[in-house]
Amino acid sequence: MPEGDSVHRLAARLRPRLDGRAVVDGSLRSGGAAGARLSGIRVIGHDTHGKHLLTRFDDGTTLHTHMRMQGSWTVTAPRRRVPAAVADRARVVLPTDAGETAWGIDLPVVDLVATADEHTVVGHLGPDPLRADYDADEAARRIAADPERRVVAALLDQRLVAGFGNLWANELCFLRGLHPDRPVAEVDVPALLRIGARALRVSATLPGMYQVTTGSTRRGEQHWVTGRAGRPCLRCGTTVEVRAEQPDDPERRRTWWCPRCQT
Repeated sequence: MPEGDSVHRLAARLRPRLDGRAVVDGSLRSGGAAGARLSGIRVIGHDTHGKHLLTRFDDGTTLHTHMRMQGSWTVTAPRRRVPAAVADRARVVLPTDAGETAWGIDLPVVDLVATADEHTVVGHLGPDPLRADYDADEAARRIAADPERRVVAALLDQRLVAGFGNLWANELCFLRGLHPDRPVAEVDVPALLRIGARALRVSATLPGMYQVTTGSTRRGEQHWVTGRAGRPCLRCGTTVEVRAEQPDDPERRRTWWCPRCQT
C-alpha cells in the first residue's frame, strides 16, 4: 500500500529517468488542469512530503500528485509504451527528450500549481520523518494535543505526522507494545516517533527492506501483525486479532494486534 516510504522510493526511481529532461508534448488528463499540454519545460527535481509527490519544472510550476490506494507510476523506454488499456487510464503523460515516457496511471489527485504555492497542496501536512526538515518535537506536540485520541488514529492523521499509513500504524503499535486503542495520554509519544522515523527511513532507503518490520524477508514473516489475523504472533504464539474497517468512520481502519504483546 502506498505510504510515505513508497512515495520516497518512487521519487528515487523517477529522478534518474526524468530530472534534467525536457518534456515533449506532455499532457494532464484529470484534476483542475485537465487538458493542459506540457511542452518545452524541463524537469528540475522531485520532492516528497508524506504520501504526496512533487515534480518541479523550470517554468516555476509543480505537478502535485497523490496515488492514494489505486494510483501508480511507470516509465517506458524509447519507442515503447504501456498497453492501450493502461494508456487509457493514464492521468499524466510525460514524454521526454530522451525518448522515455512517464505515465501516471489511475492517479486520483493531479494538480498543477506554482512552485511558490506548493503550500496550498501540502501545507496542511505534519512533519515528515523522511524529510531533511523533519521536526520530531513538533510532531510529538501535535499528537499529544489530543490526549484521549486512540494512538493508531493519531499515527494515521497526516496533519499530525506525515507518511505513516495503516501498515506502519499497526506495526509501530506492536513494536512499542501498545494496544492500538490505547489513548495518546498513556503513550511515550517521542519514543514512538523515534522508532517510527527509524523504521520508515530503513524501509525507504535500504535495498530489500521495503516495509519489512520484523527484520525477516521470508514470505509471511515480514510483518508482526499486519495481515496476520488468525495466525500465531511471531513473538509469543498468541493468535493475532483483527478489527475490520467501520463504515463512515475514517479513524476505524482495519486494525491488527496481538492481545498478549499489546496490552
